[in-house]
Amino acid sequence: MTLLQLLHDRGDAIVEEAFLAMERSHLKSYEQAGMDRARARLRDLYRLAVDAIADRQLGSIVQHAESVASERFAAGFGLWEVQTAFNVLEEAIWTRIIKELPPTEYAEALGLVGTVLGAGKDALARAYVSLASKSKSPALDLQSLFSGSVGA
Repeated sequence: MTLLQLLHDRGDAIVEEAFLAMERSHLKSYEQAGMDRARARLRDLYRLAVDAIADRQLGSIVQHAESVASERFAAGFGLWEVQTAFNVLEEAIWTRIIKELPPTEYAEALGLVGTVLGAGKDALARAYVSLASKSKSPALDLQSLFSGSVGA
């Protein structure tokens, strides 16, 4: 089985595993927006990631991540919440790779998945921080890191 076969054959299970991890994280903004929407968004992100891996092109996932940053920032989501969605998807894919692909395939498969989702996370973070730096956003309060207190 190749990475692309695995991603096509196990897509529903991977998205569901990622969704369950997201639910366990109790992301307030996603819970308020509706977990059915969160599952659909994970599915969309998964499809974009699979397409990027198949085509070896990052443009679509980067554009998607920038759009997501703008939408979620405007809706008041914290950056860490949105990054969590990318992280749980990556973890679910990695887990499936380790379970189902031969060890000789790990390096390339994990590298491709990490590169694609890493590019998305990087674009997401850069766009979100850019937006946050232009406004007074409680979602990007770094002061507590430097003062040694939380929520001060």
